[in-house]
Amino acid sequence: MTGKALVVGGGIAGLSCAWGLRKRGWEVELFEQGPLPNPKASSYDEHRITRHAYGKMSGYARLMPEAFRTWDRLWADIGTSHYEPTGAVYVLRHDNGWYDATVASLNELGIGYRDLPLSDLSTRFPMLNPVGVERVVETSGAGMLFPIRIMTDMVVLLGRLGVGLHACTKVTEVDPDRGTLVADGKTWSGDVVVVAAGAWADRLEPSIKGISVPSRQAVLYLSPPTDLAAAWAAAPVLLDQAAGGGIYILPPRRGTRLKVGDHVFSRRGDADADRTATEEDLARLWPTLRNAFLGMDRYAVLEPKACYYTVTEDERFLVKPTGAAGWVISACSGHGFKLGSLIGDGVAAAIAGERPGEDISAWAAGETVPEPAEA
Repeated sequence: MTGKALVVGGGIAGLSCAWGLRKRGWEVELFEQGPLPNPKASSYDEHRITRHAYGKMSGYARLMPEAFRTWDRLWADIGTSHYEPTGAVYVLRHDNGWYDATVASLNELGIGYRDLPLSDLSTRFPMLNPVGVERVVETSGAGMLFPIRIMTDMVVLLGRLGVGLHACTKVTEVDPDRGTLVADGKTWSGDVVVVAAGAWADRLEPSIKGISVPSRQAVLYLSPPTDLAAAWAAAPVLLDQAAGGGIYILPPRRGTRLKVGDHVFSRRGDADADRTATEEDLARLWPTLRNAFLGMDRYAVLEPKACYYTVTEDERFLVKPTGAAGWVISACSGHGFKLGSLIGDGVAAAIAGERPGEDISAWAAGETVPEPAEA
């Protein structure tokens, strides 16, 4: 089945859905309110973590092998890989059942892992505070994706494939029953309209309002002390888990900066707001960071940044058909980018009739893993 699709949103979900539809022979028009890629998009960043270790969210762990394969298909299409396999090391200062659940999933998937001796922590990771660490776990099947480079190459690829690209074009109205939208005062018609508008999605699809909530988050880009620069450059992805929350740490690889953030949601804010993090934004992050790093005062802050993404109460993705000719993709909750190409392509497969549309919602929520469809 082929037709014409209107896709709203130029982040990883929208770009991936457009890619999947165009590869299946659909005519596609993609609309983005800012430039392509948009620096205000939820997806826009220097690097993001990808991994198989998923704690108690085992359904998402089961999606990861196909997610990695989808990225490989994308690398083949754009002609280069924007994935750096680093492995991941989890520094557990508190374990709320994460270890047992993760090990069960990794065993099921055949992904390697091992405990590291606590006595080796200071030697291998001299930048980390060893006090209070209960366990250190190293896992395979993890690394970093480079979103700005990925989305830039995807925009170029989509243009080459004949997708209509409408940058700096604000969509103000969507009719999921008629398959139409209004952008900059002009009405566009298609066989299907897909809303993948990130933190702005609930403005176009009221059914998700209050369920998938925009959340203002803060991250810090840092420059490490000179004597630790080599250790950071060789470091894997690091996740430091403490009782009051934890932080994720992405090392400076392939010309990126050292980045630190947390996985505690603010569930507040206006997605149109400024992207410079305030002291209020950073207040929660600083204590956890000072507990995880040794000599935090020796690091130079390069950029305090705020970003917005949507979150649901249970951190599961909200993806569903809307009306007779509509879809909404709200797939973030702080772990969406690694699965973005898979989810976007999965929705494309459903639109093209390769998968039952009613099954996609449960699949995207990490509840079922159907047989993958080939583009």
